[in-house]
Amino acid sequence: MQNITTVILAAGQGTRMKSNLAKVLHPLAGRPLIDYSLRCAAELSSEKPVVVVGNDADAVRQFVGERAVFAVQEPQLGTAHAVLAAEKLLAAKEPQAAKRQQVGKEGLVLTINADMPLLTPETLQQLVKVQSSNKGPITMLTVKGEDSHGFGRVIRAADGSVREIVEEAHATPEQLAIQEYNVSAYCFSSTWLWPTLKQVKLSPKGEYYLTDLVGLAVSDGLAVQAVVLDDAEEAVGINTRVHLAEAEAIIRRRINERWMLAGVTLVDPESVFIGADVQIGRDTTIWPNTYLRGKTTIGEGCVVGPNTMIEDTQIGSHCTLLMAVMEGAVLEDNVSMGPFAHLRKGAHLANGVHMGNFGEVKNSYLGPETKMGHFSYIGDATIGENVNIGAGTVTCNFDGKHKNHTDIGNDVFIGSDTMLVAPLKIGESARTGAGSVVTHDVPAGTVVVGVPARELRKVREEEK
Repeated sequence: MQNITTVILAAGQGTRMKSNLAKVLHPLAGRPLIDYSLRCAAELSSEKPVVVVGNDADAVRQFVGERAVFAVQEPQLGTAHAVLAAEKLLAAKEPQAAKRQQVGKEGLVLTINADMPLLTPETLQQLVKVQSSNKGPITMLTVKGEDSHGFGRVIRAADGSVREIVEEAHATPEQLAIQEYNVSAYCFSSTWLWPTLKQVKLSPKGEYYLTDLVGLAVSDGLAVQAVVLDDAEEAVGINTRVHLAEAEAIIRRRINERWMLAGVTLVDPESVFIGADVQIGRDTTIWPNTYLRGKTTIGEGCVVGPNTMIEDTQIGSHCTLLMAVMEGAVLEDNVSMGPFAHLRKGAHLANGVHMGNFGEVKNSYLGPETKMGHFSYIGDATIGENVNIGAGTVTCNFDGKHKNHTDIGNDVFIGSDTMLVAPLKIGESARTGAGSVVTHDVPAGTVVVGVPARELRKVREEEK
């Protein structure tokens, strides 16, 4: 296999997005657009791709990090000019730099646009495969269909090779009737590409177009081959937020179908939103209006939703989560929640925890088999095993300056409407009466009641 270098074009302004955010950083199924190109490049070659940046270069660099090397296109004078910027980097004077990249003298250069996130590694591998056996210098990707999406028309010769690409704005009526379009993904012979790029002439619009390389190859009698997309949806590029929504619908369908084929039940796939990085175990059922985002993982045999939003949360197996919101939380096995429960960052519910409706937990651990009643708030607390937290319980963790901790031992019973004023420690098997305001530590095995709460008696044996 010839060496492959991927050049990802990410320098455009994206003015039609009408946004302060760089176009290639707009999210699609929870990932920035450019992330899809980076993942494809990683599957095609062990070499880092070259990302050509221009507008919002610092923001793009910050996201991409060490996953690529960068070339700067300044000013932005078209796609051929962008690839030429990459060539300058790859042909660096330092011999070791060229050796590390293994680019320039031999091999293939794959160029893709960072705003085409629906292209798959399999498609690009096919593009590379065809160029590997192509005696000519270019293999390009095309798509057939009735909607041109503004793409240029592909004019073929009698032998099936590509003769010309005509931009839609300059096409004749006969050429406009052609239903094969240029997708703007190419695989080049690197030995031909670099010198030929310098022959591309400035267009009337003041830009250098990569499509002109086709004409230069044909004029030299060299074959230009094409790979036709099997799935036309892969050719959807992002220029406006309308396109972004179109791509979101496509990739959401792909994701949902993948999980259903893996053994996950989606009761109504059209109303379930699953991010690209989410993981779900088999025999889990997802009900409508459920949103799974970020690095969320869900175990086997769970029931999630309806009307549930989960983000960056780790969920064990056999959990039931009804009309709940979770963000940055951990749930072990056999947890039940809701309806209308909220887990905030740092919440950790151990095995068998039940959390009632309209409850909220933040930065707290609830031990195994603990039951948390409805209309309760637990923040900055560590709660032991088999604790009963009555309805309306609140950990009063903020004193106006600092967040304070509450520590509750095993087998404690917290009566309804108890205020736990932190910092506070409640010993094992203690009990609080309904409506108590607990301002001091409670010894193990003690019953406290009142406002403020005072010791009433020791816990009887039959109450334990």
